[in-house]
This record gives sequence, C-alpha cells and structure tokens, in this order.
Amino acid sequence: MHRYRSHTCGELRAADVDTDVRLSGWLHNRRNLGGILFIDLRDHHGLVQLVVRPDTDVNEKLSHLTKETVVRVDGKVLARGADNVNPELPTGEIEVEVTDVEVLGAAEHLPFTVFPEDGVNEERRLEYRFLDLRRERMHRNIMLRSAVVATLREEMTALGFNEMTTPILSATSPEGARDFLVPSRLHAGRFYALPQAPQQFKQLLMIAGFDRYFQIAPCFRDEDARADRSPGEFYQLDVEMSFVEQEDVFQVIEKVMTDLFNKFGNGRECTSPFPRIPYREAMLRYGSDKPDLRAQLELVDVSHIFADSGFKAFAGKHVRALPVPDTAGQSRKFFDGMGEFAVEQGAKGLAWVRIGDNNELTGPIAKFLTEQDVEKLIAELGGKPGTSVFFGAGEFDEVSKIMGAVRVEAARRAGHFEENVFRFCWIVDFPMFEKNEDTGQIEFSHNPFSMPQGGLEALETKDPLDILAWQYDIVCNGVELSSGAIRNHEPAVMYKAFEIAGYSNEDVENEFGGMLRAFKFGAPPHGGIAPGVDRIVMLLADEPNIRETIAFPLNGNAQDLLMGAPSEVDEARLKELHLSIRKPAAKPAK
Repeated sequence: MHRYRSHTCGELRAADVDTDVRLSGWLHNRRNLGGILFIDLRDHHGLVQLVVRPDTDVNEKLSHLTKETVVRVDGKVLARGADNVNPELPTGEIEVEVTDVEVLGAAEHLPFTVFPEDGVNEERRLEYRFLDLRRERMHRNIMLRSAVVATLREEMTALGFNEMTTPILSATSPEGARDFLVPSRLHAGRFYALPQAPQQFKQLLMIAGFDRYFQIAPCFRDEDARADRSPGEFYQLDVEMSFVEQEDVFQVIEKVMTDLFNKFGNGRECTSPFPRIPYREAMLRYGSDKPDLRAQLELVDVSHIFADSGFKAFAGKHVRALPVPDTAGQSRKFFDGMGEFAVEQGAKGLAWVRIGDNNELTGPIAKFLTEQDVEKLIAELGGKPGTSVFFGAGEFDEVSKIMGAVRVEAARRAGHFEENVFRFCWIVDFPMFEKNEDTGQIEFSHNPFSMPQGGLEALETKDPLDILAWQYDIVCNGVELSSGAIRNHEPAVMYKAFEIAGYSNEDVENEFGGMLRAFKFGAPPHGGIAPGVDRIVMLLADEPNIRETIAFPLNGNAQDLLMGAPSEVDEARLKELHLSIRKPAAKPAK
C-alpha cells in the first residue's frame, strides 16, 4: 500500500464497502458520542467520516489531537445505516472504521477556526492566509479561478490564438498608473519597470507577423486598492489580433465570455450579442460608463425643460430625471430612504414627484413646477400614472455620478432589478481627447495608442474634443472587465495624435522609439483587449471583494502580511544596487 494513501478523502463510495484503505488529510472536525469518536477527515478532494471505537489506542490518540493536525489513518470502509446517510456529502453513504493512525503534521492552537468558518478580521486572515485558504469557500474560489484560467486557455487555443509570453523586466510605459521600478545592478542609476500591461510587446508581436496572440498576463501597477482592484499585481486575458476591425474583436470576446459565464455561472443567464452603447449615451442614460444593466431603469436629460424655468433650484443647471414605474403608492419611507442614499453619494438632497391618475404631480417640488413644465416633463419621460420621478441637478459629471448610483439603488428597492443574471455590454466611441480642467491642456482620455475614428484626416481637420477613437470597454453587471482598442499603426497618425496632446516629435521618439520604429517597417492593422481574470472570477464567485478570489493578495495598504513584504534591505545590498534611502521626515507631534 502507498506510504500515505490508497484513496483520497473524496472518492470513497458504497462500492468500496469492506475495502481496506489508507487515507491522509487534515482533522477537520471531531464529535464524541458515548465514547465513540466521529471524525471528519479532509483533503483537497473532499471529506470523509471516520469512526473510532472506544477503549482503543487509536481512540486515545485521536481524541487529544488539535483540529487541523495532519494524520494518516488505516481502516475498513463500512456502510452507514440508512438513518445516518448524509445525502449532501459525496461520501455520505460510507464511513471508515480506523484501526491505525500516524501523526504526519502536528497543529498548534489555531488563531481562528477553519470549521466552522467563524468571523475574523481581514488582517488576521491574510497573516495566516494558508489557514484561511483551507476554508471551504476560499478553497472553492481558488479552484474556480484555476478552472477559469484553464478554460480560457482552451477557448483561445481553439479559436486559433497562440499563447506567448512577454517580458517582466521592461521600460516604463504610459498606461496611466505608477510603475513598480526595479533598480539595475549593472547600470547604475537606471531602472527596469514591471509591466503595467504587455501593451507594446503584444503590438510588436503583431508587427512581427504572429497574427493572433494571447497570454494570461501578470500586470503590475502601484495604485491604491479598491473592492474590485487589488494593489500591486493582477492578471488579465491579454489578446491581440491582426487585420481586424472592432467587431472582429467583439465576436471573439463575446464567444469566450458567454461560454465561460454559462459554464461557471451556476445557471445564471448570460446571453449574446452584447449591446453596443456609445460612451456619451451611456453617461446620459445610465450616469456611468460602467452601467449595471440588471437595473431596468434609465435616466433622462431634462435640462432643456428647466433651462429658463422659474424653479431656481434647476434653472441653468444640468438636470437628470429618473422615472420609476409603479412606485407612486410607496410610503414616504421609500422616498426618504432614496434621499438618504443620494446624500451618501454626495448629493445635497434628492428632489422627487409622483404622477397621479390625471397627470397631476404631487411631492415636495410639485408646487414649484408650472403647468407648462409638467406637460413637457410628462411628454419627455413618457410618464404614466403611478410613476415616481427623482431629479438630480448640478454639473454634468457630478449629476451623472450621483444619479447613476440612484438609478441602480432605486431599481433594487422598487423591484426593477434582475437578479441571478450576467448582463454584459460594450461601451464604444470614447472621446480621443479631453481637456484638463486645471491646466486647459488637451490630453489623451484613454489609450494613446488607439486609432482615431477618421484617421489622420480627423486629427488635422476636427476639433480634438469632437474626435472619437476606436476604443471600447467590456462591462458586466456594472464592473468594467477591460478596456481595448483598434490600435494606431501609422507613424504619421501617431506623431499628430501626440502633437495634439502636447508632445513634440522628439518626445514621441524618445518615449516610444521602439514602437515607432516598428511602425515604419510595415505594420498591419491590429487591435485587442485584456479582460481581467481577477474580476471575472469575482463575478462568477459572487464575491464583493477581489481579494477573496486571489490566493495570496496584498492587503489594502499594499502589504503582504504573511511574508512580510515590502521589507527593508540591508546596506550592502543597497550599495550593490547603487541606491541610498531617503525616508520622509517624521510628522511633528500634535
């Protein structure tokens, strides 16, 4: 018999009754019923119940072992009595009577329990992440991640893509976040950068003639944590294709995402094709370029109705209305609750009215609206009796942010929200440029390597703020999974686009010399995208925080509490790397 096991803890069935077996695993749980020990033994594959008779050496030994001790047991498979079968457990028809036990790995007193999963703060969980990963939910999430990655590889390979790797040590890139820098020992005062994304390398692969590339790519960005963003590193399905237009990229990614989410979504609906929503339309209708389409409500721009209105609170401001059907009969608590929610989002309050049977309006602001205001408003909204209307007024961006959140929350509270579905969409037609409000400078609004719609002619003849780019985002349930673009592959277009953003030709050649040089030697039209693996798994696992789907994440302060990173480096190592440390001055005591 094998030194440690003849079977795994999850594979024994009724057909194995009367078989002598050897199992190894963790002591998951223990119950003493009248001197008879019942022990749940757990390994990666599952859980099996052990039974230990009283007055035996085995009973004495197992009754005193700490939970999570690793043991090897020998025994015989027995059929459970009909009353003791556990239908929720794959091994629930049998148990193993233990005849011998060996301790393989003793466990000290646990800082928190693995079974049952008690509440414990995140810092403690990350400090003992190896224990946290033994919990059923965390183990399931990590195995889901493994299966997702394997499926992505299978899908991309079946679609004719070739998996390739790109460098980890590289030069800085213009992705928009801070780089992680690595000092060079051989080149004093110079630094490598960990890639924020393989953007330039995957484009170079297209220029080199490889046609269809993919990679489960590690990316590194020195940015703050959020619920849907882990600080430090993340992984993405990095994709690039030659001789394609935007729709070609969409068709590939829609198939991959639809197959993936239908396979791992536990019956939650995912359908294609995904809607294509222009950026400006998304901001007006949903208040966000990451719209959650499960919310079956839309915002309406009613600024023109109140442009010259006598209602001073709205006059001259951007005004967005949210009609919510079948809510006029709601109690005042519903409306007050929505107002409180809006204030939490940064609003000063939330105006509202109800539409009655004869199109009369009631509510706090109804008395300020003229008959003409009411008539125009109901016509614009297609308002029906029984509908409530919430309003936000102010600057465009502020109103969009607040009313976008109100839209989703109102849909949830009023029953206009689809549960247990995945609703994807593409956000398209992003502006190529935007104006910096502080400096007035024209800047790139998205990826600087994107192809402007209209090419060089558009750059030379249009107002930069009117130029759209072949850029797109894929969004699912209000979570942005990725940005992508059809790339600019023409040197003249690149020079002109960067000139508009304030770069000289010399700047472009200094910062992007490798890419620019490649464009001058025959570059094909190409485009790509890179959906985030961490966010995909977060959605599939229905987890609110991305760290719940990563085996060893950094905490919110970008620290690895288990391994002690970032750590200090001794003087000898700093000298070898030609570095000295200059720490910030201590803050004066208050």
